[in-house]
Amino acid sequence: MFSNIANTFANCFKIPELKSRILFTLVVLAICRVVAIIPIPGLDGSALTAYAEKSATQAGGGMLGMYSLFTGGALERCALGALGIMPYISATIIIQLLTAVVPSLSKLVREEGGRTKIVQYGRYLTVLLCFGWGVATAYGWENPGSVFQGFEGKLVLIDNLWWYRIQTMLMLTTGTLLLMWLGEQISERGIGNGVSLVITVGIMARFPNTVRAIHQMMFPPVGEVPKGLMFKAVALVALLVLVVGAVIAITQAQRKIPVQYAQRSVGRRVVPGGTSFMPLRVNYAGVMPIIFAQSILMFPEGLLRTLGSISNLKFFTELSGYLRYGSLPYITLEGLMIIFFSYFWVATQFNELQISDDLKKYGGYIPGVRPGQATTNFLHEAMSRITLAGAIFLAIIAIIPVVLSRGLSVPFEVASFFGGTSILITVGVMLDTLRQMESHLLMRHYDGFLKTGRGGSGPRLRGRF
Repeated sequence: MFSNIANTFANCFKIPELKSRILFTLVVLAICRVVAIIPIPGLDGSALTAYAEKSATQAGGGMLGMYSLFTGGALERCALGALGIMPYISATIIIQLLTAVVPSLSKLVREEGGRTKIVQYGRYLTVLLCFGWGVATAYGWENPGSVFQGFEGKLVLIDNLWWYRIQTMLMLTTGTLLLMWLGEQISERGIGNGVSLVITVGIMARFPNTVRAIHQMMFPPVGEVPKGLMFKAVALVALLVLVVGAVIAITQAQRKIPVQYAQRSVGRRVVPGGTSFMPLRVNYAGVMPIIFAQSILMFPEGLLRTLGSISNLKFFTELSGYLRYGSLPYITLEGLMIIFFSYFWVATQFNELQISDDLKKYGGYIPGVRPGQATTNFLHEAMSRITLAGAIFLAIIAIIPVVLSRGLSVPFEVASFFGGTSILITVGVMLDTLRQMESHLLMRHYDGFLKTGRGGSGPRLRGRF
């Protein structure tokens, strides 16, 4: 097995075009890591880094640990790429949702060149979000005690606060736009989805910290009595294998709806009929419901805690405690919101009425289902049922890190690699990248990653399901 994988990687570098794409992707991703390391002038990033390392060793990483996971540690270093590429992703999601509900944008998508304009609107919105996000981040670094609970010290080293705010906002915006441009260059000239790879590299960059946290957990300092080390080690390895296998299975899972096409005439040519299928993905929304839910739940605790400290009202302080990361109300709300946003994403992106009309237009029909409204109802019911399974799976995957960090006292850096957004993004991006590399290999008559060699006796797992 490992020899086949090694031979496949060697074959990748035998194809000049694929070799150049792989090397280009690696160089650009290295530049992205540099952006996550270069500090913004006038900020003491070392103080925030020390605070982040201290909080990561405790049960749960809180807001800083969650957001820093997507920036590859840039936020805790006060680096140029502290905002990461999340503003661009947020802008893209907003534009997609508006496209589904605003008739003028929906019409623009179907026009020639409309997709290019939609992408431009997303870039403009990214700049606006970066300005707002940059100002909020600058104020957060200016008053770290109100944002990062338990932080003591000063991050801003510039006396002129207005100059600091403007400079920080512009540099953070520049960093995000640079990452956005680099991601687009990877998609165009490299291999894989550029934006997704930028996020994945940021997540994987924290893997050394995870290894260090596992070592400290397994081999505690002198004077502390280790308890159940062997059980924890076996349980974590088993859980990792189980979660990765489940994520791959659900990511690839789909329900195939058979479609029959009748013979029809197009001008003087007769188009023969045939049988095909319509794939309905179980996890249609991907990782978006988890991102939505965690983004919304990230702010109420800090906001209520700030209101409590300003107004001296115990009510807000107690309410913020209920919404603390890892609490039972937090877990319950996160699970319910993930299920809600899964259905919301399907409702805005999956248009069963248009699919039914297209089938009817091209002479296709689902066996046993009448064309028209009956087909629309059938697709709606089928998608609703499989979406429920995918939503429950997403909720379980998202809750695993919370349970590990809060319930079992596993360091957050370790728990975040066993579930949640990080594992979904990493596995999904790796599968997509391997598929693209496999397509280049198969065009040159080489074996791909996602199936055994031609001479092997094992089952052949095709790259396309």
